[in-house]
Amino acid sequence: SLIRRDLGNAGISGPLLPDLGGLVNLQYLELYANSLIGPIPAILGNLTNLISLDLWENLLTGPIPTSLGTISTLRFLRLYQNNLTGSIPPSLGNLTSLQELKLEKNAFSGSIPSSLGNLKALRFLKLNENMLTGTVPLEVLSLAIVGNLTELNIARNNMDGTVRSSELRVTAIIQDELKTT
Repeated sequence: SLIRRDLGNAGISGPLLPDLGGLVNLQYLELYANSLIGPIPAILGNLTNLISLDLWENLLTGPIPTSLGTISTLRFLRLYQNNLTGSIPPSLGNLTSLQELKLEKNAFSGSIPSSLGNLKALRFLKLNENMLTGTVPLEVLSLAIVGNLTELNIARNNMDGTVRSSELRVTAIIQDELKTT
């Protein structure tokens, strides 16, 4: 049975096929740095043994399927540098094993769901360079104290209290020292 499929930077183009949802024993789906187009199929939520989903640096469009929030084994969700739109699904707050959530450099809109505050194992939350609005929920900020969060990047969004800048900068980096206070 197939456990790992690393096809990163393999020159693959075209859409993600729904047939991938049938690979139920798959633990690592690595399709980063290709030319994949179209939406992320909702059927990928059937990959209940998945540990890492790496679809970064492609040409994917549309929303993040809410079904991805059912993959309780997921530790790494990296969808950055695509053309994904819509809001960040609150269902991602169910991914309590998640250590990295990297959604930067897309076109996500709306607010950051407070349900992401459930992700106590989360170390990196990168949401920079989107079109997010509102403020960072206190539930998410509290992850620096009650969780493992060491980096929160919300730079270059349309959020209250931040400046949309053409220079690359980090608006919020949470240091490990905060946990000791």
